[in-house]
Amino acid sequence: MRTAALIVAAGRGTRAGGEIAKQWQVLAGRRVADWTVGVFEAHEAIDRIVIVHAAEDLTEVQGFAERGHLCVQGGATRDASVRAGLEALAADPPERVLIHDVARPCLPAAVIDRVLEALDSAEGAAPALAVTDALWLGAEGVVTGTQDRTALYRAQTPQGFRFNAIVAAHAAHPGGAADDVEVARAAGLHVAIVEGDEANLKITGPEDFARAERIMRQSMDIRLGNGFDVHRFGEGDHVTLCGVTVPHGRSLQGHSDADVGMHAVTDAIYGALADGDIGQHFPPSDPQWKGAASEIFLRHAVELAGSRGYRIANVDCTLICEHPKIGPHAADMKAEMARLMGLEQGQVSVKATTSERLGFTGREEGIASLATVTLVAA
Repeated sequence: MRTAALIVAAGRGTRAGGEIAKQWQVLAGRRVADWTVGVFEAHEAIDRIVIVHAAEDLTEVQGFAERGHLCVQGGATRDASVRAGLEALAADPPERVLIHDVARPCLPAAVIDRVLEALDSAEGAAPALAVTDALWLGAEGVVTGTQDRTALYRAQTPQGFRFNAIVAAHAAHPGGAADDVEVARAAGLHVAIVEGDEANLKITGPEDFARAERIMRQSMDIRLGNGFDVHRFGEGDHVTLCGVTVPHGRSLQGHSDADVGMHAVTDAIYGALADGDIGQHFPPSDPQWKGAASEIFLRHAVELAGSRGYRIANVDCTLICEHPKIGPHAADMKAEMARLMGLEQGQVSVKATTSERLGFTGREEGIASLATVTLVAA
């Protein structure tokens, strides 16, 4: 059963403060919207993602469009934006759609699971938390009464529906609904309540950014991987290290282009994913990889990490040799590695050391490389 995620990101969120809309502000190193979209990118049940944005936010959503997501201009109200997203999906309609507020970046995957499970038997389903605090009525700063909290819930998103049912409900609604459950109920749809999560907070005020970051620290999946590689010297007039050609009296020997630095980084990524090494993904017994550019291996590892819901936080690569001297080329190596991995240069370190004339590197028989990579769940 095909499922689409419709992320509503056209609002301005002025109560959150800042010079730009809250969904484009930075939270724990990434924009709020990046975290929110990443949750659905990583969920195996989601087949398509639609981001509904404001007209002035075309540049902000460009990266999502480049990843194959549908980016649609929204309307003046939330329900108008949802209708725009539903209309965009109608050309190739899914069976189910999850409608989610972009300002909820800490959504646990388990909440998505519960909503989808409920949709097996209901036309709509939405997460919520029962109200446990006492409720007062008040005016001008004075308590004027109390309110029974029995059967009251705090609504969350994603709110899920059978696609055709919610499309018809929105088409019949006059507008002005607070959320899609209100639209669904007005059309007579049965909406099941599933358990929400306190972590699934909605960023509303400036203080919510700090709350969201604390939640992310508690639940963040962080992985470390190490890579180590060695290649011997042979005949030649240059070496290729971290994607940069360095003149030298000898060349490194290997089945591929013998880029010892790039190989170590690639193996570090595979290691963080607990998915073997270069030799398993690109066997040296296979003649198609003879003399291959090592960036093929690196790009594969980076793409594999992304497909499993991880982003690369940083890379640290150390080259171990007496000669050639790495210092004059380190900046170029850093820039090339960042380019190949789609990272900022500040996320990549390339440095060198000697082995004090000890061992095979000390005898200048070859070059070794050690790398560490950090992956963070997107």
